[in-house]
Amino acid sequence: MLDNLSNKLQRILRNLSGQGRVSGRHIEETAREIRNALLDADVHFKIAKEFVERVKQRALGQDVLESLTPGQQVIKVVRDELIELLGGSQTELHFSKQPPSVFLMVGLQGSGKTTSSAKLALWLTKNNHTPLLLSVDVYRPAAVEQLRLLCESHQLGYFDAPEDQDPVSRAERGLRHARNTGYDVVLIDTAGRLHIDDEMMLELDHIRKATPPVETLLVADAMTGQDAVRSAKEFHDRLGLTGVILTKMDGDARGGAALSIKTVTGQSIKFVGTGEKVEALEPFFPDRLAGRILGMGDVLSLIEKAEDTVDREQAAEMAEKIRKDEFTLDDFRDQLKQIRQMGPLDQILGMLPNMGPLRGINQMKVDEKELIHIEAIINSMTAEERRNHQILNGSRRKRIARGSGRPVPEINRLLKQYVEMRKMMKSLSRGIMPRMLRGMKFPVP
Repeated sequence: MLDNLSNKLQRILRNLSGQGRVSGRHIEETAREIRNALLDADVHFKIAKEFVERVKQRALGQDVLESLTPGQQVIKVVRDELIELLGGSQTELHFSKQPPSVFLMVGLQGSGKTTSSAKLALWLTKNNHTPLLLSVDVYRPAAVEQLRLLCESHQLGYFDAPEDQDPVSRAERGLRHARNTGYDVVLIDTAGRLHIDDEMMLELDHIRKATPPVETLLVADAMTGQDAVRSAKEFHDRLGLTGVILTKMDGDARGGAALSIKTVTGQSIKFVGTGEKVEALEPFFPDRLAGRILGMGDVLSLIEKAEDTVDREQAAEMAEKIRKDEFTLDDFRDQLKQIRQMGPLDQILGMLPNMGPLRGINQMKVDEKELIHIEAIINSMTAEERRNHQILNGSRRKRIARGSGRPVPEINRLLKQYVEMRKMMKSLSRGIMPRMLRGMKFPVP
C-alpha cells in the first residue's frame, strides 16, 4: 500500500534521525526531499507545497531544535501533518434515525463501484446490519447481473425489478421493499460513465431526491491519482458527497488520491479496498495509514485481522514456542496457512513496525503461488528435518527439490526466509506479540 512513497519517506526520515544535531539546513533539505517524494506520488503541487511549509514551520520551532532528540521530534511533526492531510481522524458511516438508511454509491465506470457496494454490504452484515442491495444501472445489463451474483454467493439481500427500466422508479421500489421486509440499510448501485456529464448528474440528482440518502459515497480508483481527485471534486460540487471509498489501494497506487481528496473536497475517505475479494474492505484510519507509510507499523489493524482468524489456544501455544525458541518449519508452514486467511502476506508484514531488528522484514514479497510452493517444499522434508533445519545439507536439499518439484535455489530462499521470520518472531515475543494476545478479544469457548 503506497510502497514507493513509503520507501522514500522512510529513507528521508531515517537519514534525519541519524543526526545528533538538527539545523535549519537539515530541515530545509529534508523538506525539499519530502516535497519531491509527494510530487512523485502524484500529490497536487499546491497541497505538497502547503504540507511542506507546515512541516518546516513546526520543525524550525525552538522546542524541536533544542530537544534532546530533534530528529525524532521532526519525524513526529511529519507524522502529525500526514495524519491531518489524510483526514485527521476516522469518519464513521451515518445512519438515519428511522430505517432504512439509504447509501447512494456513485462513481465513474470502471472504478469498482458494483464490487465495492457488495463489499460494503458484507462489512455492514458483519457489523450487525441488514443491508439490501439494488442496481439502477439499466444501461449495462452486466452490472445488474454482477451485483446479483455477488449477493447470491455471499448471502446478501438483493432486490431487482427486471421489467422496470427507469432508474428512479427502481430505486423507489427497492426502498419500499426494504421498509416492508425489515432491512435497515439500502445500498443503491448507480450507473457510471467514462466521464462526468450533465445527463449522468441529472439522473443521480433525481435518484437522490426520490430516496434521500444519508450517505452519498464516491467510489474512486486510487490508481488514477489526480484524476480521482478531480472527479471527486466534481461529484462533490454537483451532489454533495459525504465520503469516499478508495479502491485498488493494494495495487500500484502512488498515493496522490489518498493524500489529496480530503483537502480538495473536504470529505473524508471512509473505506479502502485492499483486494479483489468481497471481504477485502477496511475502514480508513488516517493515523494507521500514516504509521504504515512512515514504517511505524499498524498493530491495531493487525490485531483486528487476527481476531477474525486466529484461535486463542493455538495463538497461546505458538507464543510459548516462540518464547522458548522452538519455532519449527512445521510451525512456519502452519502460520503461513493462518496468515493467508488474514490477507496478502506483504500487507500483513507491512503492518509490523519497520524498526530495529525488524527492518527489512516487511519488505518481503510473497505471492499466493509462492506460499503453495513453500508448503510443497516443507511437506517434502522428513519430520526430523522440519524439527531441525540445521541438518539440511546439500544432498538433503537436492532430495527435497526433487520431491517438491522446486529448484534448489528456491529451497535455499525458503530456509533464509524461515530463519528471518524466526528472528522476527523472537523479537516480537519480547514486545508486540504479548500485547497483541492481551488485546485480542477472542470469543470465550
